[in-house]
Amino acid sequence: MPEMPEVEGLRAFLADRLVGRTLIRADLAAISALKTFALPLSALHGLEVESVERRGKFLALDVGGTWLAFHLARAGWLTWHETVPATPVRPGKGPLALRVAFEGDPDPVGFSLTEAGTQKHLAVYVVADLDEIPGIARLGPDPLAADFTHEDFAAILAEHARTQVKGLLKDQSVLAGIGNAYSDEILQAARLSPFKLAGSLTEDEASALYAAIRAELTTAIDRAVGEKPAHLKDGKRTTMRVHGRKGDPCPECATPIAEVSFADSFLNYCPGCQTGGKLLADRRMSKLLK
Repeated sequence: MPEMPEVEGLRAFLADRLVGRTLIRADLAAISALKTFALPLSALHGLEVESVERRGKFLALDVGGTWLAFHLARAGWLTWHETVPATPVRPGKGPLALRVAFEGDPDPVGFSLTEAGTQKHLAVYVVADLDEIPGIARLGPDPLAADFTHEDFAAILAEHARTQVKGLLKDQSVLAGIGNAYSDEILQAARLSPFKLAGSLTEDEASALYAAIRAELTTAIDRAVGEKPAHLKDGKRTTMRVHGRKGDPCPECATPIAEVSFADSFLNYCPGCQTGGKLLADRRMSKLLK
């Protein structure tokens, strides 16, 4: 799943190429992907892109005062076209969800949204106001915002004292933009167990976690911005220290990276750095590690 750094990389890429261009057409291939109906996709035709913005893991194009927003979900991605394919978009069972074309010189440029797998969760919205999108309206603060202070973070920890830090980092209504992969990286950098309760953190641990959030996301964004969409996913995978690295030696202490499996996901952690050498059992069978 693309998280804040990859989505920010996509935002910068699209902003550099689309601001000032006129949207020619937007063709829907997956009917289920379009979540709004008050404004049709055709309402965007002939309008100029004024900005490209990010809200958490959402991307949003301001097209003449109307917003085209989308969330790539777990298996979605964006493919850029220097020349938009001439083949007509036809609704079907393939991976294509949406294709958008903009004026070019001489040929139209644009992008396609695709989603792999059988579970289709990619979502597209056409709205007058971004707060009309439920997933955006409920977003918590951006942890990289200039005005998001250590005191703000401490208040969040206190409010969600009975929540495990792994779940807290992933909850978009608490903090916007962090997902499964970067929460693993952040917790390893902060040397905290993923199952530790937010309210049990010492002042030093809370400070370390706040610093790790800011540092890990900033570093990842610096890597992502300037990359082409085709390179962003591989770039993310190759820079992970613990996520997706089960069995590999931890780069900090050489302890083999361990994994906890859930029904539909997993987490990775370093027992040496994060749990005092203890292995965490399958989450469905283990007690909380406090």
